[in-house]
Amino acid sequence: MSQIKLSNSWLKYLENEFATERMKKLRSFLTDEYKKNKTIYPAKQNYFKALDLVDLKNVKVVILGQDPYHGEGQAHGLCFSVQDGVRFPPSLQNIFKELKADLNIDIPQSGNLTRWAEQGVLLLNSVLTVEQDKAASHQKKGWEEFTDKIISVVNENCDHVVFILWGAYAQKKAAFVDRNKHLVLESVHPSPLSSHRGFFGSKPFSKTNAWLQSKGIKPVKW
Repeated sequence: MSQIKLSNSWLKYLENEFATERMKKLRSFLTDEYKKNKTIYPAKQNYFKALDLVDLKNVKVVILGQDPYHGEGQAHGLCFSVQDGVRFPPSLQNIFKELKADLNIDIPQSGNLTRWAEQGVLLLNSVLTVEQDKAASHQKKGWEEFTDKIISVVNENCDHVVFILWGAYAQKKAAFVDRNKHLVLESVHPSPLSSHRGFFGSKPFSKTNAWLQSKGIKPVKW
């Protein structure tokens, strides 16, 4: 985190977070992990990729994930997204299946969701790093409080945002979102373990665009 280059739109609200004791501890933890020659995902320059691609003033949609993918070559800083040429993880496969059913959009060649982010979709994981092949290895190290702050900043400073909360973890994390100002769409997680219990058929993409258009906001080209 020594090279933090957030846009001013975010830095204005998050700068003080980097000075907190918990973030200092997180920085020390990550430094020690690198010294032990552990492989951490995503690459350092992509820790804050979700923020880098969407200015605060341009946030239309927030999709919450939990941890980065921990397999080689997958994670690049956007939740549920994988880099070009990487096989789709099961949850992403199901997201694309629901997109096809909802809006009749063909399943894309690439699982890289940068195209969504560039339209104002904040693809935010709760925890922003993970050790290779060790799921949840960086939980409870300080990231959760930092990403809580990000959600709070969006909640307070943006209007008419759609929060897409898949699964109990995301729903709990964003429970404080002001539903009088924003639209909150909730369903079970797209994981194969739960997707048939209410994710399929939930139509999050068409519901999001209908809300945005009703507020005079340009819909997302999913």
